[in-house]
Amino acid sequence: AGGHHLRHHQSTYQASAVSTRTMTPPTATQAPEPPGPLREFWSYFSANKGAIAGLVIVVTMMLVALFAPWLAPHDPIITNSDIALQPPFWQTGGTLAYPLGTDAIGRDILSRLIHGARLSLVIGVAVVAVSVLVGTILGLTAGYFRGVYEIAVMRAMDIILTLPSLLLAIVIVAILGPGIMNAMLAVAVVILPHYVRITRAAVISETSRDYVTAARMNGASNLRLMLSEVLPNCAAPLIVQASLGISTAILDAAALGFLGLGAQPPSPEWGTMLADAREFVLRAWWVVTFPGIMILVTVLAFNLLGDGLRDAFDPKLKR
Repeated sequence: AGGHHLRHHQSTYQASAVSTRTMTPPTATQAPEPPGPLREFWSYFSANKGAIAGLVIVVTMMLVALFAPWLAPHDPIITNSDIALQPPFWQTGGTLAYPLGTDAIGRDILSRLIHGARLSLVIGVAVVAVSVLVGTILGLTAGYFRGVYEIAVMRAMDIILTLPSLLLAIVIVAILGPGIMNAMLAVAVVILPHYVRITRAAVISETSRDYVTAARMNGASNLRLMLSEVLPNCAAPLIVQASLGISTAILDAAALGFLGLGAQPPSPEWGTMLADAREFVLRAWWVVTFPGIMILVTVLAFNLLGDGLRDAFDPKLKR
């Protein structure tokens, strides 16, 4: 009887254990939620330390340009012959009132560099904006409609690319006349073919995809197909090229200013500052060195930023 009672107790315990295991659902391990597009973009972008440095420098330059009237210690145009070619404050004869020294007619170098950042960034952004707008329209229509129109547009772009960029800009400014607006127009024409070619190639690649074919079969017009379906998927290479194009525009505008064809004195443009300081290279190094450093740092920062954007946008480079 005792053994029968023990076996009955064990069977009851096993039945309850089985029912407990049956009623308790297994705890499934939840898969980690995939990161959003912005977080994924930032993870790839931040992996490039050079791109982070470029972003910091570009943001700093933009803030300096935005608050230039309040950051500059002196007026960038007012002259004072009593303090002409005063050295930086750490050299004999320099003062903290003019930390980076003065130029040949007594203008504060630091104030001119700060205001020059505003002018150079405006030139770079405006030139690239015009080139991207016109280049996107030409490349989008050429890649979508093809035919004789595409051949005409691309051959014109090939002709522009065969000419040295700076020489072509000089010719355009020589025809239109020196000045900052004409220099910006010349640089915009010089860098235009890059955006046309990039947009056309992206459009040709996208128009053969299924979603474009489906939209066309649903009755979408050509304008809607180009603007709503194709163009948003061509934005990534254009953004990368635009960030790199700003550095090219700043460099070409500075070169035209150095040659006397861009911004005219007394505008505090970095290339013009270099041109004004040519005869003082040997006896006043600071007049040439600091504008050159500003051009170098700004161009390098935009190039590093463009490399980071390319790494983040290009799926072929994603690991």
